[in-house]
Amino acid sequence: MKLRITDAAVKWFEDEMNVGPDQSAAIRFYGKLYGRTKVHHGFSIALARELQPHNFGVKVEKDGVTFYIEEDDLWFFKGYDLDVDYDPEKDPDNVQYEWTENGEL
Repeated sequence: MKLRITDAAVKWFEDEMNVGPDQSAAIRFYGKLYGRTKVHHGFSIALARELQPHNFGVKVEKDGVTFYIEEDDLWFFKGYDLDVDYDPEKDPDNVQYEWTENGEL
């Protein structure tokens, strides 16, 4: 499972969620009950600003910001890589997620 964050998404997280190289906070991605993604029915993707990140299953550091998925949440992402982008023309208020099959299933 790969987690990729675009430069535009990093900027969005810095502006909207107060993370950055001078902050100790990280961004955690996980699955939550209810909702829908392009690859899940009954679950949606969630994110949280964490002050004490731990239990890394997948971890990416970009421009001084840590993005991660906990080991216990990897089930939600199994079989897919996740790309996180921000495009204000698609949605000016939120990041977008792109799921790519990776052959793990």
